[in-house]
Amino acid sequence: MKRRTLIKGLATGLSSLYLSRAFSSSLLQANLNADIASGPFKPDWDSLAQYQVPDWFRDAKFGIWAHWGPQCQPERGDWYARGMYQEGSDQYKYHVQKYGHPSKFGFKDVINEWKAENWNPDELVGLYKQAGAKYFMALANHHDNFDLYDSKYQSWNSTKLGPKKDLIGGWAKAAKEHGLPFGVTVHASHPWTWYEVAQRADKSGPYAGIPYDGKLTKADGAGKWWNGYDPQELYAQNHALSKDSLNDNSMGAHWDWGNGASVPNKAYCDKFLNRTIELIDKYGPELIYFDDTALPLWPVSDAGLKIAAHMYNTSIKKHGKLQAALFAKVLNEQQRKCMIWDIERGQSNQIEPLPWQTDTCIGAWHYDRRIFDNKHYKSAKTVIHTLVDIVSKNGNLLLNIPLRGDGTLDSEERAVVDGIGAWMQVNSEAIYGTRPWRVFGEGPATDSAAPINAQGFNEGKGKPFGAEDIRFTTKGKTLYATMLGWPAGNEALIKKLAKGNEAGNISSVSLLGNNKLSFEQTEAGLKVKMPENAPCKDAFVLKIEGAI
Repeated sequence: MKRRTLIKGLATGLSSLYLSRAFSSSLLQANLNADIASGPFKPDWDSLAQYQVPDWFRDAKFGIWAHWGPQCQPERGDWYARGMYQEGSDQYKYHVQKYGHPSKFGFKDVINEWKAENWNPDELVGLYKQAGAKYFMALANHHDNFDLYDSKYQSWNSTKLGPKKDLIGGWAKAAKEHGLPFGVTVHASHPWTWYEVAQRADKSGPYAGIPYDGKLTKADGAGKWWNGYDPQELYAQNHALSKDSLNDNSMGAHWDWGNGASVPNKAYCDKFLNRTIELIDKYGPELIYFDDTALPLWPVSDAGLKIAAHMYNTSIKKHGKLQAALFAKVLNEQQRKCMIWDIERGQSNQIEPLPWQTDTCIGAWHYDRRIFDNKHYKSAKTVIHTLVDIVSKNGNLLLNIPLRGDGTLDSEERAVVDGIGAWMQVNSEAIYGTRPWRVFGEGPATDSAAPINAQGFNEGKGKPFGAEDIRFTTKGKTLYATMLGWPAGNEALIKKLAKGNEAGNISSVSLLGNNKLSFEQTEAGLKVKMPENAPCKDAFVLKIEGAI
């Protein structure tokens, strides 16, 4: 608590220092705060703890995400707008070769190159629905601070620059036409520290000592394509650097505004609040994801608490009951009562008492052409196994399928999406609307599961799943046992269903996509004679009656 008190004090002091500087014209406007919806939820942790995860989300289990913005234009992977300012990095070298030096061609200029010329949201959302997605989410902004919607608070947005299209508006319309709940993901609380690399200059070479474009002002735009736009409204760099800012890996330590992070001023926090409230009010998302510890700008600002209360109260007014799903990361026990715990690129190793979500990707978060060229995407099999494992533990899977800069999928990605859809057509009964059983599963991979690290990141670190790895879900009195491989000798053995063990007397066993099977419930386990031919690929579901 002492550290948080100190940070709050710094925030108050710094706000008066910075308010009169480069943010003055654009951010003073943001002090005219958007209205926070009234209702039973107040902007504090105790009030938000009234939250109950809506049944529709618990039943949905699987969503697809378009983590797509201007950082996809170079097709060189995630965090491009940071990496391009890190001298000697892969993205820096790529940027210099493709675009020029970041003192001459910064990320603002990458935005200008991005046109999203082949983007077809209706076709994409339709494809995702065919793959089995029960909700769809789209990136509303990233750490690059560029809003992908019509924002009156942020001039650097996709309706005015780059594609000159309302991307969130297009996604929202497509989701509605396909009958999918629509969500947005918001990452723009972080540019203050994340973009600090743009204040740097090369240490060596022909451009040594020449500053990158992170400190440019509106006046510098005279005669340029960005004339009339203030780069500080995008980069937010008129402030002193954070402690250890020159360390390229410092962002993790600064994520929750501790460990010497430069603390945003009040104008910056107010502007973020207004942009996000406007996003909720204008586009009506049912889901909102924050790439933050707890909530955006916590604990140096209450902006995130206000946004959460607004989201919940707005949902109640719209539906007559709370239907919103809100996600954030690294939540303590109290905070997990206030919203849905999101685990990045990883999953829990137990049945969680409250619903949760994994967010992951088949490749890099932002499109990376090398992953396509080298055929390094996650396979449909890996995605299916991940989904089955997560659902058995009371979770949902949100899967990013990265789009190219022009707004299209590549052929390898389409094959993955099609593979997921083919499996879901046969087996979705064991996914949608299910709940966990007494235990989530059995098998060798269970014993070698990797622990969660920070916000997640235990994905792929355990033993690969095989035929002996089985995951359980239930629906009413029916138990589903999903085998993550085809059993040797066409005979399955489920140890947890041994006579007198976890289950009752089993009355019937069938294979989804096939007929009823012969079985024997023994003291060693439930033995099931499988057919000669599998009805699908990758994972196989036994539908069992009498076990519950």
